[in-house]
Amino acid sequence: MVDKKKMPELLAPAGDFEKLRMAVLYGADAVYLAGTSFGMRSFTGNFTPEELPKAVKYAHDHGVRVHCTVNTMPRNDEIVHLPEHLELLQDAGVDALIMADVGVFTLAGKYAPRCERHISTQASVSNYECARAWYDLGAQRVILARELSLNEIREIRARTPRELEIETFVHGAMCVSYSGRCLLSSYMTGRDSNRGACAQPCRYEYALMEEKRPGEYFPVFEDEKGTYIMNSRDMCMIDHLDDLIDAGIASLKIEGRAKSAYYAAIVTGAYRHCLDAVAAGKEIDPVWRDEVEHVSHRHYSTGFFYGEPGQYISNSRYIREWQVAAIITDCDEDGNATLSLRNKFRAGDEVEIVGPDTRPFLMTVPEMQDTDGNAIEEARTPQMTFRMKLPCRVPAMSIVRRSVELSAR
Repeated sequence: MVDKKKMPELLAPAGDFEKLRMAVLYGADAVYLAGTSFGMRSFTGNFTPEELPKAVKYAHDHGVRVHCTVNTMPRNDEIVHLPEHLELLQDAGVDALIMADVGVFTLAGKYAPRCERHISTQASVSNYECARAWYDLGAQRVILARELSLNEIREIRARTPRELEIETFVHGAMCVSYSGRCLLSSYMTGRDSNRGACAQPCRYEYALMEEKRPGEYFPVFEDEKGTYIMNSRDMCMIDHLDDLIDAGIASLKIEGRAKSAYYAAIVTGAYRHCLDAVAAGKEIDPVWRDEVEHVSHRHYSTGFFYGEPGQYISNSRYIREWQVAAIITDCDEDGNATLSLRNKFRAGDEVEIVGPDTRPFLMTVPEMQDTDGNAIEEARTPQMTFRMKLPCRVPAMSIVRRSVELSAR
């Protein structure tokens, strides 16, 4: 059994309020989110100044810490607005700030002194001297570059003060560049990846065009199917949690603020159950291990932890084999549930229910009722509220999903 004091924090993404609720209810110890400025995911929902205090209160009421990203590389005309933003985050009750720029870091010490200061993966911390330097400047935590091996992480842990916490990504998308320091998106689309707007052109399929033959395209072949030479696999370390714990990592981070609330729920729940099993010295239940296969993802690898992950060269498609049908908003002891529709389904369909601390189970959809009590065979209007009888009580925010092949071809 692993000493509870050494158990790492499970840190989950919360791109908007629905994702926050899912991450919290499905087992996160902490969440990371952003305000509407200075965050590296400008195309997710994020939190307005009015929403931030409510988000922090919701998390704190459930015993969950809140980390806020302030990790863009701001320009002169942007940084003048930073002191006010930092004060806003501190007043909202944020527990920690995630930063990459040393100027931002210094201002945070002045304008948000009650917040811990964490060093973003955007800072590319990849050696113990760099980690120690940030600690000497006042950092409580470093989020390591994703390009490090497990042995390199162990050495950083051994050669830095024990008070300095180490966080590392354990699941989600990886960047083809060095921890996000890439100008490809900015050059090709005008969307700057270093300021939260990456268009992910590294996922595109490319061809060559010779100068004297305009309009004539030559595919770059890796094999007979074509090539995606910059197509990073997704990281998945759920099978190696014991190694991560043994390395002394304080926080295990799930990537995905721009991904769906369903993703936040399922991946957080999977890691929560598997981490708890490892802590208790038990075998991981394969049902929970399999949950990471139920979200949209690229082909998995173990990142750089055990060596080069390699690129997946056949195509750049996501694997999408499940669709959210509805969210259960309320359910009584007899299984009488109220639901909010996400994608249409009908009586007779086979669906799966999974929820906070609720093992997935299959059921056949019975006849449903609208809010007036009228029988309906199919729920088809997005966001409509309806009722359905379940075999047992399940918690609010449980998910009804269907097996549907949605992977692009």
